[in-house]
Amino acid sequence: MKTVQLKRNKDTNWEYLTENVILVKPLVLVFGNRLLLEDTNIYKEVKSIFKDGHIVFGSTSGDITSHSVDDESITITAIEFEKSNFVIKTTNVFESEKSIDSYETGKTLINQFSEDGLKYVLVLSEGSFINGSQLTKGMNSATIDNLLITGALCGDAARFEKTMAAYNENPKSGEIVAIGFYGESLEVSFSIKGGWTPFGPERIVTKSQGNILYELDHKPALDLYKTYLGEKSKELPAAALLYPLQVKSENNKQSIVRTILNINEEDNSMILAGDIFENSKAQLMMTNVDNIVNAAEIAAKNANELRSKKAELAILVSCIGRKLVLDQRVEEEVEEVLNVIGNETTICGLYSYGEIAPFHGENNCQLHNQTMTITLISE
Repeated sequence: MKTVQLKRNKDTNWEYLTENVILVKPLVLVFGNRLLLEDTNIYKEVKSIFKDGHIVFGSTSGDITSHSVDDESITITAIEFEKSNFVIKTTNVFESEKSIDSYETGKTLINQFSEDGLKYVLVLSEGSFINGSQLTKGMNSATIDNLLITGALCGDAARFEKTMAAYNENPKSGEIVAIGFYGESLEVSFSIKGGWTPFGPERIVTKSQGNILYELDHKPALDLYKTYLGEKSKELPAAALLYPLQVKSENNKQSIVRTILNINEEDNSMILAGDIFENSKAQLMMTNVDNIVNAAEIAAKNANELRSKKAELAILVSCIGRKLVLDQRVEEEVEEVLNVIGNETTICGLYSYGEIAPFHGENNCQLHNQTMTITLISE
């Protein structure tokens, strides 16, 4: 495996972060600020650097390399696989005349891949209109429980206006890109970790619909949430990223963290990043910088511990909520990962609106919030 990385911001030219080596038909991952990706020349620009590249775009809430975490930039990671192959499929949630069916979208997307030799799928999904929980359920329904799927809901900084993705064309809204990896020698491992701590009483979800939470213990959910936040409730909905919910349902063995994306003052409801089911239990969560950084280290160790070969590529997907907590210390969680997997491994990734991965030790992927998700790849 060979890799090349470049970066530029609004006012600079492309700068090589690695040695400039010639790559043959590489997979080219382009992560960056949504406003910069809206430049109508961006595909042509990247294509001029990697003429025979398979170019995949994804907007972020910050792009990640081993060198830095940047908000106002575009990062390119180009990968030439020497023993493995990849196939890229896309779909767009706006192409149907019907309302968005996230479950069918996920199922149809994965069904496009030939199962013969398929080892792993990386998904970069539109992140503004999709129901990530239903997307992952649909993807799982198209597998036979032996396919690893990880990835991200693309981000848009803290704007939450729209996200963009694309394959071999200019980035556009509503797009979902899936990259299927094939090869006998391909080794892929992963892990996730959050580092958030629940506090306050557990409450029963007494009224919800999809990803909208209306009532906890028969009381308006938003009113109750504001009571816990106190003065910080004046900063909603932004403050909600710092106080997600831990949700335990009868359907899942483990609890899931759900970010609150928005609020509705009219009906006292909260819009979450994924489904929340009635009769499940919900509890507020909080964290601090040290806990988040420690969780990133644990995730790296878990992903690395059972590998037979050293990872050549690490794809990191972290949550915008973690980034807001880390603030000026945001690069520390990436540094902890680097300390575990080593400087020889190429690191790329993004801060997202949701992380896609199974729980550690499980097969079916899920939508997570507020986690560090690490996927390690080698040939």
